[in-house]
Amino acid sequence: MVFPTLQFIGFFAVVLALNGLFWNSNALRKGMLLLASYVFYAAWDPRFVLLMAFVSLVAWGAGLGVKVPGLRRLSKVLSIVAMLGVLAVFKYFDFFMFQLQALLQDTAFARDLTWMTVILPVGISFYTFQAISYVMDVDRGHITPCRNPFDVALYISFFPQLVAGPIVRAAHFLPQLDNPRRPDAVARATAVVLILSGLFKKMVVANYLSVMLVDPAFGLPDGQYWLSALTATLGYAIQIYCDFSGYSDIAIGVALLLGYEFNRNFNQPYRAESLRDFWQRWHISLSTWIRDYLYIPMGGSKGGTVRRSFTLVLTMTLAGLWHGAGWNFILWGFLHGAGQAIERGFRGLGVALPRLLGIVLTFAIVAALWLPFRAHNFADTLSMLAAFGKTEGYAAPELTPTVWGLIAIGFAMNWLPLAWRDRATMVLARLAPELQALILGIGIFALFATAQEGVAPFIYFQF
Repeated sequence: MVFPTLQFIGFFAVVLALNGLFWNSNALRKGMLLLASYVFYAAWDPRFVLLMAFVSLVAWGAGLGVKVPGLRRLSKVLSIVAMLGVLAVFKYFDFFMFQLQALLQDTAFARDLTWMTVILPVGISFYTFQAISYVMDVDRGHITPCRNPFDVALYISFFPQLVAGPIVRAAHFLPQLDNPRRPDAVARATAVVLILSGLFKKMVVANYLSVMLVDPAFGLPDGQYWLSALTATLGYAIQIYCDFSGYSDIAIGVALLLGYEFNRNFNQPYRAESLRDFWQRWHISLSTWIRDYLYIPMGGSKGGTVRRSFTLVLTMTLAGLWHGAGWNFILWGFLHGAGQAIERGFRGLGVALPRLLGIVLTFAIVAALWLPFRAHNFADTLSMLAAFGKTEGYAAPELTPTVWGLIAIGFAMNWLPLAWRDRATMVLARLAPELQALILGIGIFALFATAQEGVAPFIYFQF
């Protein structure tokens, strides 16, 4: 079940109506939302519902265990190993088996090496990280453990953010379960603006760039030349931003209509003045998760220059591996980490670039690093890089005014002030709920009429 579909619209309309009906009965409302979240996930593949329930049960039990004297360390370690084990089996098993096969291909062991093909459950990286954060937050005393296992299950499975984030912290979400905020005029208006802007990013900008430019270029990298390769690189930078931030906007807006607040997940990342600044603006819920639960526990900024740089590079390399089981993703993460380590070294020497030069250089690096992220393999990455030195290409996509216009819109979203969003929210907030709903409906109808046929999955569903 994908956000920009009639199936989801019907599903959400029923959930929203029941949420309002059960508002004054906390148990019924939470039970309905839990059931709805599992129905939402089962629409992808009902076989993996039990896997998500298992992760939730492990997290709930560990949350109780870490508060029992003598069981704290054992509960924490075993639960994290179990949850990371689930992630490793379903996301990385095939990858590591392929590497092992390549390593042993000239030995007698190769002929006996067999394995099964594992299906990757949608959203497993996101809900596993949320489950780990719950255990860690309880262990650190940021929240008290939930006695009710269904509260933990709802936190982990809550459908707006289930398959592609944002990664919501337990300390932020769980207190809202028993004290949701009934959406007022401003909250409803904010949700309408977020949902429509998110749908526009996804259905218009991201999807059209994908079909008209990015997919054709990266599908035949050998057939590109310098201009098509450059435009495809810029196009993918805009596509992935609009695709992922669009999903986050819709998720935040949908949750807000149900009475729950999520933190912002993107903040005009292509305005970043450094790679460090980029990661404070891009997928904020993941970057802060990595900082709090991986980087700092590994030592963070402690120690000498070499140790700090190693910790930073290792952290970002693991972040790349989180994105996908492939050497391209590992390289992408490693280079982001190395770039930040170099930046840190220059900052230590007191070297600072002018703001505009820093923004241009940072975007150039980020866009270049999207190449291995998007390419199918190393060979395709090298082919796209080689295309920058060619003057002709036999399979270059047509660079129409529409393509350039969509890229310009994407850059405008990252550069222009967001005051328009505040003004639109204030105007909508003055309207009656019926008019707000009408505007939302008209906007959705117009976007569906503008969008291409078929349903394009969100990019981060594969992670």
